[in-house]
This record gives sequence, C-alpha cells and structure tokens, in this order.
Amino acid sequence: MKRWFRFHHDLGLQLFALYLLLIIPFLAALWLFDLTVGERIQNDVATNDLSLARAIAQETELSISNALAVVKVLAGYPGVIAADTASMDELFAIVLNARPNVNLVYRLDADGMMLYHYPVGPGSTVGVDFSFRDYYQGALQSNEPLVSRGRISPTTEQAVATAVMPIRSADGSFLGLVGTNIRLESLSDTLSAIVSEHQAEEGLQLAILDSSAQIIAYPDHELLLQPASNVLPEIYERVLAGESGTITSINPSDEERLYTYAPIPDIGWGVIVSRPTSSAFSTQIFLRRIVIVAAGTFFLIGLFFWRMLNLRVIAPIERLAPTSEAIGINKPIRPEDRLILEAQANRKDQVGDLTRAILKMEVLIADRMREQSTLLETSTAVVSSLDLRTVLDRILEQASRLLDVRMSAIIALDEKAGAFRIRASRGLSSQFAEQLSIQPTEPSSVTMRALHSREPIQVSDTETDPSYTPQRPRARAEGYRAILAVPLNTQYAPPTALLVFHPKPHEFPHNEIQLLSNFANQAAMAIENAVLYERSDTRLQEQTRRLEALIQSMQDGLILSNLMGSVVYTNRRVGELAELSPEELAGAPVEMVLSRIVEKAGDPESIHKGVKKLLERTSSRWVELTLLLLGHTVHLRLDTFDVTDVNNIPIGRGLILHDITADHELDRMKSNLVSTVSHELRTPLAAIKGYVSTLLADDVEWDKDSQREFLSIISDESDRLTGLVNNLLDLSRIEAGSLTLLRDECNLEESIRRAAGQAQLQPGNRFEVQIEAGLPPLFADCPRLETIIRNLIENSVKYAGEHAAIYVEVNRQGEQIVFRVSDDGPGIPENESQRIFESFYQVNASLARISSGAGLGLAICQGLVRAHGGEIWVEKQNRGARIAFSIPLTSTAGSIKPYDSIKAAK
Repeated sequence: MKRWFRFHHDLGLQLFALYLLLIIPFLAALWLFDLTVGERIQNDVATNDLSLARAIAQETELSISNALAVVKVLAGYPGVIAADTASMDELFAIVLNARPNVNLVYRLDADGMMLYHYPVGPGSTVGVDFSFRDYYQGALQSNEPLVSRGRISPTTEQAVATAVMPIRSADGSFLGLVGTNIRLESLSDTLSAIVSEHQAEEGLQLAILDSSAQIIAYPDHELLLQPASNVLPEIYERVLAGESGTITSINPSDEERLYTYAPIPDIGWGVIVSRPTSSAFSTQIFLRRIVIVAAGTFFLIGLFFWRMLNLRVIAPIERLAPTSEAIGINKPIRPEDRLILEAQANRKDQVGDLTRAILKMEVLIADRMREQSTLLETSTAVVSSLDLRTVLDRILEQASRLLDVRMSAIIALDEKAGAFRIRASRGLSSQFAEQLSIQPTEPSSVTMRALHSREPIQVSDTETDPSYTPQRPRARAEGYRAILAVPLNTQYAPPTALLVFHPKPHEFPHNEIQLLSNFANQAAMAIENAVLYERSDTRLQEQTRRLEALIQSMQDGLILSNLMGSVVYTNRRVGELAELSPEELAGAPVEMVLSRIVEKAGDPESIHKGVKKLLERTSSRWVELTLLLLGHTVHLRLDTFDVTDVNNIPIGRGLILHDITADHELDRMKSNLVSTVSHELRTPLAAIKGYVSTLLADDVEWDKDSQREFLSIISDESDRLTGLVNNLLDLSRIEAGSLTLLRDECNLEESIRRAAGQAQLQPGNRFEVQIEAGLPPLFADCPRLETIIRNLIENSVKYAGEHAAIYVEVNRQGEQIVFRVSDDGPGIPENESQRIFESFYQVNASLARISSGAGLGLAICQGLVRAHGGEIWVEKQNRGARIAFSIPLTSTAGSIKPYDSIKAAK
C-alpha cells in the first residue's frame, strides 16, 4: 500500500495530534454548546411568550372584572330594580360614557323581555324576547354576575360579550337582569397594539377564546366569533381546561408554530400566543447551522487524518495481528510474512519498536509454552486426588520433575507440637525427615523466612552463606549444597512451604523460581481441597451420627420404605413395638411389621383393616392404635407421608408412629376436671341453697340455736368452696410457673399444729408429732409449708378413716429437713404410688373412708415442695401409707422467683 505521508517521529504524537486532540474534543464541545445554548434559547422564548400570554390574560380578566363589577353595582340601584326608564336612562348614559369598550346597557324583565336599553337608537329591540340567550339562562340559576359567550348583538349589530347581573327581590324572586355589551373589537384592538409593538418578531399572533372555543379577540376582526379550530390546532382545549404551557404544533395551514397558552380562570376564557418556530428559534437555528458546518469541516479533516493513520499505524498493525496470533498459538510464521516483519522492524518509531518486541516475544512465548505445558501436566497430576497423603507425594514428584532435582520436601506446621515438621519428602533420609523440627521463631531458617516474607527464598551455597551457618551440619549430613523454599499460600490448611534441594552449589534462575512459584499455587489449591474434603468428610460423618442418634432416640416410631413396600430404615422404637431386631427389620415388608405391632391392640382385626386401607391410600392419612405394652396402655397414631427426591419424584414412603398417650391423658384430666369440679361445687352449693331456703321460708320460724346451726353449716360449706377455689388457683399458679415463695424462719412444731388444726381431723383420730431435737432453723414459705402438711393429714384422714392414727415425723438428712406423714389405714397400692401426685387423679374411690375430694391435694403438695427445691415421694411400710417430702436448708430468708414445678416433673 502506497504511503502518502511519513512521520518519522513519535507515534503517540501522530495519534494524539492528528485525530484525538483536533476532532473528538472539538466536536464534543460543539455538540455540548449547541445542546446547552439551544435549550437556553428555547426556555427563554417559551418564558417570554408565557409571560406575554399571562399579561394579556390578566389585562383581559381585569377588564371583564370591571364590567362585572359595574353590572353588579347597577343591579343594586332602585331605579334599575324598579325598571324606571328615567333613572335607567341617566345611569346607563353614565356607564356608557365611562366605559368606551361598552356599546350597550340594557334591562330585561323576569321573562327575558327587553324593557330598556341605552342608547335607544338607531335600532331598538325593546319588547324582544331574549330568554333564549345563554346569559339569561345562567342568570336564572345564579346570584352573582357572569359573562356570556361571544355573539352578534341584534341591537348594535356588533360582536359582543355580555356582562350580566341577576336582579332578585328581598325574598329571592327573580326580577330580571341588567347587562352591558362589551365590544370584542376593543379587545382585538388591544391585541393589535401588542402585535404592532413586536413588529420585529414576524408572524406573531394573539387570540382570546371564550368558554365555547370561539375567537372573541383577534387582530384580524374578520375572524371574530369564528371557531378556534379554523385557526388553531387542538391545543385550545388545554387552555380552556385551565392549563398553561408551551407546545410546538402544526396549525391548520400546515405551518409549524410555537404555541403558548394561559387561562383566564375566573371567566373560563383563554389566551393563546403563537409564532412560527422559524422566527421563534431563529437564533438557535443559525447557531445549529454553524455547528453543522463546523462538524462537517472537522469530519473531513478527520477523514484525512484517518487516512494518514491507516497508512502509518493501522496497516502495520493489521500485518502484526496475524503474526501475533500465530505466535500465541505456537504456530510458525510464514517466510513471506517474516520478511515484511523484518523490514517493518527497521522503522525508528513505535511501530518498529512494537514489531521488534513481537519478534522477541515469539522466542519468549515458545519457552513459556513449553513451561506451561509441563506445569499443566504436573498440576493435573497433583489435583487428581483428594487424599492428602497422595496429594503431598504427587506435589513432590512433579516438583522434582519441573526443576530436575532429586531431593524435595513439604514442611508444614504441626499444630499440636507447635513446630514445623516434614509432612512428605522425596530423596531425603527417613532419619532427616523424622527428626527435622523448626521452631516458628527460628530466624535463620529458610522455611521461616519464606513463610514470613511470602516470597521464595534461596540459599545458593550452604557452605558460604552466613545466614545458613546454624543449619550447615544438617546440610552436610544430608548431602545438599543449595536450597530453595517456596511458601504455599494456604487459608484453611496449616502454614506450608515447598523445599527443593540441590547437591551442588546452584543459583536458581528467575524462570525456575517463577515456574516453581506457579506450581506452588496449584499445589496450595490441591492441599486446600484435600484438607477441606477431609474436614467435610469428618463433619459429614459426625452430622450423620448425630442425626442417627436423634432419630434412634425418638419416642415416635419411624419407618421408611421403598416403592415396593419393603423397609429401608427404621429407628429403635419400631423394633421395640414390633419386637424385631434391626436385622429382621431390614428389607421386611412394611405390612408384616405393622401386623406385629397391631397384634398388641385390643381389637387387632378392625385396626388391621384400617392400617391396610391407610397403606392402600383408600382412607384418611392416619389411623389410631391402642396397644397394651408391659402392662401399660399406649396410644399411637400412624401417619404416612410420601418421600420425594429433589425433583419431587416419589422414591418411597414414610410412616410415623406418634405416641399420643400424653394427649389421651390430658383429655382424661380435662374430663376429670370438669366432672370433679362440678361435683365438688354442686355439693356445698346444694347444702348452702337448702339451708338458706329453709331460713327464708315464711311458714316456719326457727329458734336461735337452729338458725346458728344452719348458719354454721352454710359457713362450713362456704369454707369448703373457698378451699376448692384456692386449691385450683394454687394449682394454676404452679403449672403456669407464676408461684412466688417468701422464705422466712419457720417454727416447725407450731406450723404442724396449725396445719393439723386446719385439717379435717375427726374426734376418733389419734394425732402424734415427733420432731428431732436440735434441728437447724428452716427458712421456708411457712403458709405454703402448712398447706403441704395439712393436705397430707387430710389425705390420711380421708383414706385411713375417722379412727386412724396419724403420725408426723421431722428429722434432718444431710442438708435437708425431711417430713413424713403416715397412718395405719389401707395404704397406697404400689402401682399407684407415682400417679397419686398427678392433677385430678384419685385412687379407687371405694378405698376412701370419708368423701373423696377433687384430686388436687397431692398435686399441690408436689408443686409446693418442688418450688422449695425439694422432692416428695411414697415410702413403703407394713401397714398404712407414708408420704415423705424434703425441704433444703438455706441460710437466709428472701423470695424465690416463680418455679415451674409441675411442668418440670412432667
């Protein structure tokens, strides 16, 4: 390609001076100038026109407002109200002389008939009916002055708009109206004067529209009362809607004009100012032409510069591109291309420098490609395993291959020993590998220096390098003279370094150090992957064991089966229910496992049918089972669910045997609560009601002794009700955990005596108290302690009878005071010894010698004892029952926060 012009100097100056500096910045400046100035001109023109439109609107509004004010004043004169011709003639003449824009003043009666107008001639419309006019219809509905649409007056034969004021009597009756005709030509003359003041702005047009979109003011009188659509585009609808603004549009004559509009809101009129856009934006158009000419000029200059760039820069670079691409893929350069490159390399500018650099790069890339190929092979071998030991051995194998050395080692921090030790070695003696230990603070160690600096460190000769003097005996014994340590940048693995040794003095060149450093990065990644895999595998196994332990510890049975209905997994609870070992459960049919469980039910046949329907999906999603296991009734609910994979495709089925025995027990307790409380409340209430009714009977008069007896019974039954309610409240506080105890030093003998006095001891009962001498002070909630003792005594009376002997013993056992309440009654059945402390639970009522209660006493005792931090239990004895409880000894008085005793027990 022929070169038209040559630059023999700096190539950057050619690119910068010939193209960027001249063309792009200047064109950008021109564009910004045109954009900024053009926008400023448009805003100024729009602002000026909008100001003009608003000024005309204000002046027109003022003129119309004055006319409305005049008719409002006229409507108040008695002569006008009375339609007195003489008075109206005088008043109307004054108005007409004072208002040159008014050409007629008149009075209409209530029916719209013309009563009088001034001037009277030349034509008269007195007696003419004007009730069809819009202003008359508007006056009928209004009490305020208003202005009409534009029209031709039949009296003056001129275009007018009428300002009218309704006339009404004192009672609001319509009497007619008074009006003045405003000459529209006067408004048009005002617009003509404004246009004449702006003669420099060719094509300026002004128009005023009334509420019906008629032109009521225009410099050309011929267009008065013409529809606005004949002259203006549809923008007039905006101004009549009360909007103001500026818009560019095409008028009916296909001329593009700038329209600016402003409303006259009080009368519903609008002002429109328009001018051709060519006139409005003439300055902007002129500036834009200058910008276009300048841009075109510089574009041509740019083409010229581009041509020069093509000859001097682009064409040579295009010749270099295929060459650099061939070099990049390690492909030989064609002989003819090499000749061109050699000639191009003789240039003295940057293109010549670039060509020479590419030719030099060809040699370097060829060497690097060979190194990268070797590095890729070694890295692939290193990362092909996740076993840490295998990874370390392969790193050493490939490092020896890269640098052609026989001895190498990987040294890492032994976190347990707190020292760096050899994790893997190659070509080194086992004694050296086992005994080498480097302290992290050892300053002369090559390994520590490399790890601290995060850069490769080499010792080219261990015999002459003074920094290696302390380790020189070690090097002589192992037979190496040169050493290179490269740090491995690990994040999750302990600090690690790769070391290679040379048997002779050897200075590792830069390319070997760089090659080994690159390999060290790959090796670090391999070690990280292996360490993370080892940790994740350990963590996964631990999580699996935890999950297995959790599932196996569940009180609910879990069965997982495949789509064929064979057991894939079960937990220990299923084996207990089915009485099958894990080996027997593995692979067994689910139906067989469930059959063995159902056999323990009271009605196995009906339950088996329900289970079969559940497995066949022909019934609900669950079946309830009631089993007898080891003498205890167990309630289970069998639920099923589908097991799906991540794509929601079914892969099996799951069954859960929920233990709902506690739910059944809760239902039983609720039923007992309702029945027991209703019974316990009904009995005293019936007694109270009966004795109160007896006392209130009118036909019988009772003596004072009988009344006292009846009232005593009522009082006793009321106390019984109060005791039941207090028991329920105490139980609710205990179960809610809101019970607060106030510890104080208790006199044990007095507390026991008071409790016995409150208990329902019968005259035949024998009551004895034995308290160990020398007991330390007991700090407890004394009233609560008395409640515990009272409930236990009442329980003994209830079941041992009215002639039973009741004993209370108190002694110290370690750091606790133990209370025992015993009797010589029938005792407590062994299988009931734990359940008697449950809420609303009662031992067989037939064992009670006195009426049974609500089953709350022992539950309250247990809650209060545990609130003190003690325990309550049943002790065996040959005859009768013995219940013992303990209260811990404390050294100070104070309050105890709420204690959730019953829930803790459950």
